[in-house]
Amino acid sequence: MTPRLRTPHLLAPESVKAMMALEASFETGSLEPTLKELVRLRASQINGCAFCIHMHSTDLRKAGESEMRLYMLPAWRESSLYSERERAALGWTEALTRLAETGVPDADYDPVQAHFSEAEQVQLTLLIGAINVWNRLQVGFRSPHPVERASVAA
Repeated sequence: MTPRLRTPHLLAPESVKAMMALEASFETGSLEPTLKELVRLRASQINGCAFCIHMHSTDLRKAGESEMRLYMLPAWRESSLYSERERAALGWTEALTRLAETGVPDADYDPVQAHFSEAEQVQLTLLIGAINVWNRLQVGFRSPHPVERASVAA
């Protein structure tokens, strides 16, 4: 894969600064760090963003997340490894990431409403929107993910 732009973030510094401010705002809310990273990872999987999948799976591992929960994330609906709150967030993530396909049905909103305060619902929705913007930036410009030396040799 050949990158289309090597440093897109340097070409729109004010926009990237605004995105970084949005990301920083997620740190002050009540959404759990693991939940936020699972949401980011799941949206990135749906969007096929290798750069973001690498980043968020690495961040989850560093935070102590189990390998099995990472492996099972694409099949979270069939797995018992996720809490009801996580499941609500993941369903909302999928519905909003696939907006044109889903229309965001009540079946995906009802669990969010049951497990998240109204302020958390807004934060979660903004988080999902933000990762979708990052995915589009990385996939659109074909940003390569880092490659560990051990992986290259294998």
